[in-house]
Amino acid sequence: MTLCYTRHTMHTPFFEQTSQSSTHRARTGVMHTDHGDVETPIFMPVGTQATVKSLDSFDLEDIGAQIILSNTYHLHLRPGEDIIDSYGGLHEFMQWKHPILTDSGGFQVLSLGKMLEKKELHTQNNMGDAQGSLVKIDDDGVTFRSHIDGSKHRFTPEEAIRIQHKLGADIIMAFDECTPDGIDEAYTKAAMKRTHEWAVRCIDEHKKDSSHHGYRQFLFGIIQGSNHEHLRKESAEAICAMDFDGIAIGGESVGYNMELTKDILDWVVPMIPADKPRYTMGLGHNPTDLLIAVAGGADMFDCVSPTRIARNGMIYTGPGEAAKCSYNITNARFRNDRTPIASTYIHPKLAHYTRGYLHHLFKTQELLAYRIATMHNLYFLLSLMEDTRAAIREDRFGELYEEWVK
Repeated sequence: MTLCYTRHTMHTPFFEQTSQSSTHRARTGVMHTDHGDVETPIFMPVGTQATVKSLDSFDLEDIGAQIILSNTYHLHLRPGEDIIDSYGGLHEFMQWKHPILTDSGGFQVLSLGKMLEKKELHTQNNMGDAQGSLVKIDDDGVTFRSHIDGSKHRFTPEEAIRIQHKLGADIIMAFDECTPDGIDEAYTKAAMKRTHEWAVRCIDEHKKDSSHHGYRQFLFGIIQGSNHEHLRKESAEAICAMDFDGIAIGGESVGYNMELTKDILDWVVPMIPADKPRYTMGLGHNPTDLLIAVAGGADMFDCVSPTRIARNGMIYTGPGEAAKCSYNITNARFRNDRTPIASTYIHPKLAHYTRGYLHHLFKTQELLAYRIATMHNLYFLLSLMEDTRAAIREDRFGELYEEWVK
């Protein structure tokens, strides 16, 4: 089966803002890609290894996913970008005809490498200094070992872009050094400087082959700077001055620390050109996180949490019913609960399932439990974003925000 796409001319802008809230920075917009338009604000389900766990492409279409995200690091290791390239890219490989975004792999290279280091240090009973041996950063790139088999690999900015060209996502990310929350200023500044230098190299490499599979790929730059206001602003100024199609706000802080995330958005959003989409990376653990980010002016979000917590029995529900708008279906009190699984945003195909039944599926470890919970959590967030877009267009976002964010 060959998927078709609609080519946009070079005169069509990639992003257009369509409305603006009068009370917050919240706005609506549309991104135009050759695999379809994406209305913002939008949550992007994460399909790390070319699959959103427990769901297929038809399920994703059914719940209204406009765009999904896959991971460069994981796909480079398995099955390899050359295999996916031979299929004609991710769209053909996974049979998803709508837009895809791939991250550059920088976050996984560093975070998984550090996890492997800690594991090996424990195994060696602290004999010898292995710290830093599995991930080595230099000004040219990063050398790392696979968390799967320990094999050695190297990502440079150029290689990260070449891999993403082969994967064929509509939106690809510049290779950056993701800085942890609360890291000292000296390290943050050095990492930020590398990120800016790598950004220039990513742009140069991207321009060599920006339509590898016959359709255009758009490149986003990433603002770093950790929790240091002056560095965040310095990074925003540098990245926004470059020839990127969109601007991402990265670093471990974003999404993990929502109070700091709000501050970071306040610092940098006014500096980002209005004609470029704003992407807060790794944000979306709770439904309210999305609304906080939208209020701060963000347009795009992704997070593995909604599907991960679904597989552990955490179910999203409406404001006021449960703390943080979720509850644990494995709790004994749901054993004979005959009410629907959520008080709002229930997909029609899931509306007939009761909490008691879903509780039973989890307790017996039936695979259907993961599919129902995952489908529900993603549909919940996508529906919330649909209502958010409508509220912004009708200039009542403030009311929606007050209803959800206490």
